[in-house]
Amino acid sequence: MAVNQLKAGAILSYVVLGVNTLVGLLYIPYMLRIMGQSEYGLYALVASVIAYLTILDAGFGNAIIRYTAKYRAEGKSEEQYSMFGMFIILYSIIGVIAILAGYGLYTNVDTMFGSSMNVEELEKARVMIAIMIFNLAITFPLSIFGSIITAYEDFIFQKVIQIVRIILNTITMVVLLKLGYRAIGMVVLATIFNFGTLFLNVWYSIYKIKIKIYFKKFQWGFLKEISIYSFYIFLNVIMDRIYWSTGQFVLGAFVGTAAIAVFAVAIQLQQMYMSFSTAISGVFLPKVTAMVSQMQSSKAISDLFIRTGRIQYVVMVFILTAFILFGNQFVILWAGKDYEDVYIISLLFFIPLTIPLIQNLGITILQARNQMKFRSLVYIVIAVLSLGLQIPLAKIYGEIGVAIGISSALVLGQIIVMNIYYYKCQEIDIPKFWKEIGKMTIVPLIIGFLTHLLLSYILLDTNFKFGVGVILFTLFYTPLFWFTSMNQYERDLLSKPILGIYKKIMF
Repeated sequence: MAVNQLKAGAILSYVVLGVNTLVGLLYIPYMLRIMGQSEYGLYALVASVIAYLTILDAGFGNAIIRYTAKYRAEGKSEEQYSMFGMFIILYSIIGVIAILAGYGLYTNVDTMFGSSMNVEELEKARVMIAIMIFNLAITFPLSIFGSIITAYEDFIFQKVIQIVRIILNTITMVVLLKLGYRAIGMVVLATIFNFGTLFLNVWYSIYKIKIKIYFKKFQWGFLKEISIYSFYIFLNVIMDRIYWSTGQFVLGAFVGTAAIAVFAVAIQLQQMYMSFSTAISGVFLPKVTAMVSQMQSSKAISDLFIRTGRIQYVVMVFILTAFILFGNQFVILWAGKDYEDVYIISLLFFIPLTIPLIQNLGITILQARNQMKFRSLVYIVIAVLSLGLQIPLAKIYGEIGVAIGISSALVLGQIIVMNIYYYKCQEIDIPKFWKEIGKMTIVPLIIGFLTHLLLSYILLDTNFKFGVGVILFTLFYTPLFWFTSMNQYERDLLSKPILGIYKKIMF
């Protein structure tokens, strides 16, 4: 059952990803044109500011998954249920703190953004902040149930709910935009759908998984153990927010909402790009935790790291190669000429991001081993370095300068330093990993170079020409990569589910 859930979870993660990407590709350009640069930039700025409050989670969500998986492997049901009660109390306290912190943001909107926004924009920002704070305060105490479902590896339910939510949210938002609602309408709608998802998670956890919640004596010793585990994950979350969310804040303070809009669209593409990798690794924490608890060898975990990295690279190298070749024209056709710099910013993100993305099972391994300290400290250094670069570069080069600051720190910390750490301290065979990735890179380099030469003579200036160009590239790339760069395990992993569906349909 668990194996089926794991496989289905990985497959459905890509279904969610496909739906999300398709919706983004169709919906975002429509939204950009209806809302305009200024209104969308305002929405993106407020969302990035509120995102800072999500760090109040303090890494506890990940701790719930880890310790639930651990207790299940050890058959300790009573400890699970007591832990759930403790976390509901903790998250309720965090919800109150979020309201107080949000009120501080609400009352200081003029101070933060008064120099780059007009009166109407500032008033809209206040309203959106108030709604988002209410959303966040309710989310904290109920978010434990989503973590429980993940820990129990009931991925099918979660992914189906995600798919339905994405589709319904998009359809409703298109209707609201047609009726004249803008940024505030988006925030209200997101809040309604978020509450619906949270309450479905509560129902599923109690009535389907049949978990219990005990509010017994507060376990201070256990809380201390969890806090130590969560602290470094917490630092990672803080640094992640500083790393990816300060760009909008810096541009809001020094440049303006139009620059924020361009940067925010690039961030949307960056998040889509990242999701193609995290869709796989996201279902592995319970499995890796069980491997660590059962004292499986470092070689077994290293082999899983390499095998998962190869699978992720199959997807990532195709997307990266295609975006390098077709991305500039795609951005112009998709978002408009006002967003042309999105291509450069996205490349500054995509190229260095590819390496940590195909290695992100390493984070899961560190979490399962409770050894997040080093990565957290590295992330602090690169986040501070990134922010230090972003401010002066934003003043000179605007949104592109911010992207340069982010990518430079990314190369230093998450690529160079972390690869040395994985090899020296976690006994992951990094030389073998890069040997495997190197063999898989030869075909994309050759095909990419030949396609670039061909495109220098062809202008894909309409949606039809662009679509034909991408399809022909895919039809040429796929079989060559399939037979020369992928091993039998990877080919079976992709082909068997498709053949199974085909047989069911035909017979």
